[in-house]
Amino acid sequence: MPQPAPGNPPRRADAARNRERILETARAAFADPGDDVSMAEIARRAEVGMATLYRNFPGRQELLEAVYVDDVDAVCEAAGALPDAPPGVALQAWLRRFFAFYRSKRHVGNALLARPDPDNAVVHQGRPRVLAAGRPLFDAARRAGAVRDGLGLEQLLEAVVMIARIDGDEAYTEPILSAFLDGIAPAPTGQAARIG
Repeated sequence: MPQPAPGNPPRRADAARNRERILETARAAFADPGDDVSMAEIARRAEVGMATLYRNFPGRQELLEAVYVDDVDAVCEAAGALPDAPPGVALQAWLRRFFAFYRSKRHVGNALLARPDPDNAVVHQGRPRVLAAGRPLFDAARRAGAVRDGLGLEQLLEAVVMIARIDGDEAYTEPILSAFLDGIAPAPTGQAARIG
């Protein structure tokens, strides 16, 4: 039986490293909505040739989708990052992770949605995957009394998205996000707001 050539594993490792470097470069470039970076510029920043870039990602759409999928994967994985934390703490930590994802991916999301395709599973499966990942956290927090009645997971995510869309730096948006997250839990008995 023929043995693989000694050079094959290093080449595969190099190819994997090149792909990861391209993704990291694109992720950083796409995080800035005002920076419309070309494929040539991404190749230059990633220190790879154009042939290597296009071998991994035939076009800008495929690169955008790959960054989006990687980041959705990370958000979903983050749902299990604090298995020993109190349910309310774990839910809020995950909502903060989702906020950071959306805040840095507005440009990617806008670019993907600018060319709507009802058959594009990459875009349309992101939301259900995030909801499925967050559902156990939300349900545990609800059972623990850390989420007020009448709020659903979808509502929480939509509110986080709206906050993430606010213009301003972290110093401006962080207090808004914190105020919202503080309001998720029911008010302590006897401390409901009084009017009049």
